Amino acid sequence: MLLAVEVGNTNTTFGLFAAVGELTTAYRLSTERERMPDEWFAMLAALLASDGHELAEVDGVIISSVVPSVTTWLVEMSHNRLRIDPVIVSGDLDVGLDLDVDEPRQLGADRIVDCVAAFDRYGGPAIIVDLGTATTFDVIGPDGAYKGGAIAAGVATSLKALAGNAAQLFNVELHMPESVIGRNTADQLRSGIVAGHLAMLEGMIGRTRAELETDAQVIVTGGLAPLFANRSSLFDHFDPDLTLHGLRLIYDRVRTVSNSTAAKSPAELRRVAATP
Repeated sequence: MLLAVEVGNTNTTFGLFAAVGELTTAYRLSTERERMPDEWFAMLAALLASDGHELAEVDGVIISSVVPSVTTWLVEMSHNRLRIDPVIVSGDLDVGLDLDVDEPRQLGADRIVDCVAAFDRYGGPAIIVDLGTATTFDVIGPDGAYKGGAIAAGVATSLKALAGNAAQLFNVELHMPESVIGRNTADQLRSGIVAGHLAMLEGMIGRTRAELETDAQVIVTGGLAPLFANRSSLFDHFDPDLTLHGLRLIYDRVRTVSNSTAAKSPAELRRVAATP
């Protein structure tokens, strides 16, 4: 079975895939930067056991991470506990995605994975909106090439910044308010933060479609996506497991290429290398 790991700034998601590519189960944990390899192992083992699985069933690991320290601990866990050399997603890894931007290596691993999954599942052109610590917009063309995007503060990040910098404001539970005209401070915060974020999403989608000169389909994903998934007619697909499926696709590609290379004789490899 394949263990796919998505490490975000706020949450880390583990997905377990069966040999046929079916997502068997998934777990979302807080991203603790100082959590040690044995702690990750113990937590994951307990979660899998609760669903009738064992880590001994895992024969492949792939990691997409935007938190370097957690990447280090998870790689160590994979090596020492699972005896597996994990695949690490980065801009240098051949994932079959044409990065048609100025600085491809600076693109976050999670965004690469989302684009791979979105094109496989929905085709292009498409706009992928990932709602997490940051809200990101990623654009893929009709052929699946990555064309660029945008980055904004996430809805929870915006609330935290506002509450932390305004003496008379405070944190509130995030949900869509019934009205944008709030009658108390809490509802006014929700209106400005949550409904305001939705207005930003719709505005950015409209501007992006105008630049593309086509009504590109919109895929919404990420930990905070449920706040917005059914709130706009501009959203075509809500796919909470998009990144996990992208990791599976990339792992299958890397494994196929690796097996193909391993099957070649040294003489064949030399001929390939010498071919202009």
